[in-house]
Amino acid sequence: MTQDEMKKAAGWAALEYVVPDTIVGVGTGSTVNHFIDALGTIKDRIKGAVSSSIASTERMQALGITVFDLNEIESLSVYVDGADEINASRDMIKGGGAALTREKIVAAVADQFICIIDNTKTVEVLGQFPLPVEVIPMAREYVAREIRKLGGNPLWREGVVTDNGNHILDVHGMAITEPKVLEARLNAIVGVVTNGLFAARGADVVVMGTPDGVVTLK
Repeated sequence: MTQDEMKKAAGWAALEYVVPDTIVGVGTGSTVNHFIDALGTIKDRIKGAVSSSIASTERMQALGITVFDLNEIESLSVYVDGADEINASRDMIKGGGAALTREKIVAAVADQFICIIDNTKTVEVLGQFPLPVEVIPMAREYVAREIRKLGGNPLWREGVVTDNGNHILDVHGMAITEPKVLEARLNAIVGVVTNGLFAARGADVVVMGTPDGVVTLK
């Protein structure tokens, strides 16, 4: 299988976790796009979806899937999203597509987080993929200075504005051995909206596409 074929296999396999007649939480990214395509084939069996980005909303609406505002929803049975990196404890780095804040919010509402990936996303120690941090624009340089004190090398992702109107700092050069600790420490910096560590709320199930087929990790 090519990498995209592995992503597609994982995306379609995640349909198994969709509960009929419910609203589904849907993430953002290339693997999730395959899940959205799959979800479109059963759109008459679900009430609709909550989306973590404008891009995913537009893709679902084009397929005829009803998209709800999260403020209208008290709970979600499942949230399906990808990851840029994931370790054996199912802690993740997310935010390569700059949708980390909305992804983290939707994940917090869901009873179960299903992470869909291809097998290139697994790592022993997080941090090979630069860690995205969403910041209020006026705080960008202050936050960058504070991150340097923690040993990271933050680079502004120039030209990128999040769906929330904020900036992204990509933090390089950190081997993240204590994801939960670092997640909390970064979020405590004034001006940080949130960061791309999903450790306090990690994945419950990982659906992984491999050259030999789909593997499920719980």
